[in-house]
Amino acid sequence: MRTRPFTDVDLNRSVGNLLRLGVILSVVTSLIGFIKLFTEGFKMPRKYRLLDMGTTSEKVWGSFWDSLCKGEGMAIIQLGILLLILTPLVRIIFALIGYLKEKDYTYVIISLIVLAIMTVSFLTGYAH
Repeated sequence: MRTRPFTDVDLNRSVGNLLRLGVILSVVTSLIGFIKLFTEGFKMPRKYRLLDMGTTSEKVWGSFWDSLCKGEGMAIIQLGILLLILTPLVRIIFALIGYLKEKDYTYVIISLIVLAIMTVSFLTGYAH
């Protein structure tokens, strides 16, 4: 049995489906979070000074994971936003694999550079 070669059309279709899936997952997750948030009886804080803005990124991530494990609505919304932010990063990885299959090494190098820039900027970002 002979399989047909992987082409640009296949890559574009796959990447488009991946981006669509990422957005749909993000929207569904955020909607679930909004529903959960309003069933919890969410109230906006009266004084924003009470929010600790001087926290480190480790505290922010730790707080996020703790809240998410408890199933809090705000953390579920934040997960939806995180999924939306990570979708382009996954798209680059997916395209990189596609370019490797096509043996298009110019785009492999470009994808690696873009992936490195995105990864460094994501990992060195500040929690403000």
